[in-house]
Amino acid sequence: MRLPWLIPPLAAAMLALAPAAVAEGLPDLGDVAQVDLSPQAEKQIGASIFRDIRLREASYLDDPEITGYLNRLGMRLVAHSGEARQDFQFFVLRDSTLNAFAMPGGYIGVHTGLIAAAQSESELASVIAHEISHVTQHHLARMVGKQSQAQLVSMLALAVAVLAARSNSELATGAMMAGQAAGLQSQLNYSRDFEREADRLGINLLENSGYDIRGMGSFFERLQNFGRLYENNAPVYLRTHPLTTERIADMGNRISQRPYRQVPDSLDFLLVRAKLKAQEDDAREAVTHFASLVKERKFSSEPAAYYGYAVALTRLKDWAGAERELGQARRFKAASPMVETLAAELRRQQGDADGAFRLLRAAAQRYPQERAVSYALMETLLGAGRLDEAQQLGVADVQLYPSDTRMLGLLAKTYALLGKVARQHRTQAEVYVANGQLLAAIEQLQFAQQARDGDFYDQAQIDARLRELKRQQAEEMRRR
Repeated sequence: MRLPWLIPPLAAAMLALAPAAVAEGLPDLGDVAQVDLSPQAEKQIGASIFRDIRLREASYLDDPEITGYLNRLGMRLVAHSGEARQDFQFFVLRDSTLNAFAMPGGYIGVHTGLIAAAQSESELASVIAHEISHVTQHHLARMVGKQSQAQLVSMLALAVAVLAARSNSELATGAMMAGQAAGLQSQLNYSRDFEREADRLGINLLENSGYDIRGMGSFFERLQNFGRLYENNAPVYLRTHPLTTERIADMGNRISQRPYRQVPDSLDFLLVRAKLKAQEDDAREAVTHFASLVKERKFSSEPAAYYGYAVALTRLKDWAGAERELGQARRFKAASPMVETLAAELRRQQGDADGAFRLLRAAAQRYPQERAVSYALMETLLGAGRLDEAQQLGVADVQLYPSDTRMLGLLAKTYALLGKVARQHRTQAEVYVANGQLLAAIEQLQFAQQARDGDFYDQAQIDARLRELKRQQAEEMRRR
């Protein structure tokens, strides 16, 4: 997968409606509060495209640990953006190209290649801060200008069509549409004025969040050098975010006026990079790579190197060897939920479900908001046949995270194993609702009605939810 298809389906339609190009010089960018594409419309567009990416795009990285880390980093920056009303969601695509991108509604995607290329956490944070600034300043919406929001349906239809084409290359019509969208990529590029605004605000976000602002200068300079060396194969990020000598100089001037701050990388940043590296290419090559690192002591972080070695060994199903190398990482007091979930998985794979459960229970108490720990705990309980405990955990969890499709799916599986058919279908319906699949959700609730194994309160809730979704479906049909 390559980035250009991700935003153009939306942006091409937007830009077809947009007014003439921004006047030359340094124009007034306008009041952010006066954009005509409402925040609700932006959220609707972004949510629809993100759902399709998550459900249909093979490169979407469904790894709660890596996604969790990226969201913690992103929300640390967002906390200093002054945009308390704007929701954000950060996600990862497994793609070796250097890229990150913002979609309407606060959805920000990052390629694994960009994470691997960042030489420090502050460098990675600098790109995220830049993308956050594009969102908070509503740059995509401001490209639309004063145009009718009646075009939202066609924008969404185009986005879905291009997503379908990417998942099935044999669809000639879809491929043609994808080609047309790619041809409009050059129109998508953010203006230099928007880029300067995102640079300025991004530097402030970095500084206020406790990162090293020099990370932005160093990373963008490196991208510029890549662009010069590989003119015909420059990083994708440069094609959507025009980088000029003037911008680099302006960044340098702003950074030079701020006090120097040395910021160490977090352990989770180092572990995420090690995990991604361990999952690359051939499993044996990954094992050889990390074995060489620890043997020759060529690493920036010893616990991360041993952790990566352990992850690589799991790909060969060498559970004992992986546990041995993870033990080496633990010698350095590596405190991270990523270490605990891997340790528990190694116990489980070696037949020690009780040991895995104890590790995860302790991790859940230490990291109560870490989603990966909750998922691992639920899966361990299910694998051990401890269904009543799994039900109790799942019910409590979805009360806190009602739109978490992974936990809802695990809870539906639990109900199925317990023979609670009505609750199984009702819970599965909520998975479909969260995925924007309204017809499938209605069908599940109809199955739940027919099951008749629920009590009075179950049936009343099923009936009420079914009426609600049918009303929602009717409203959507009228809007079409």
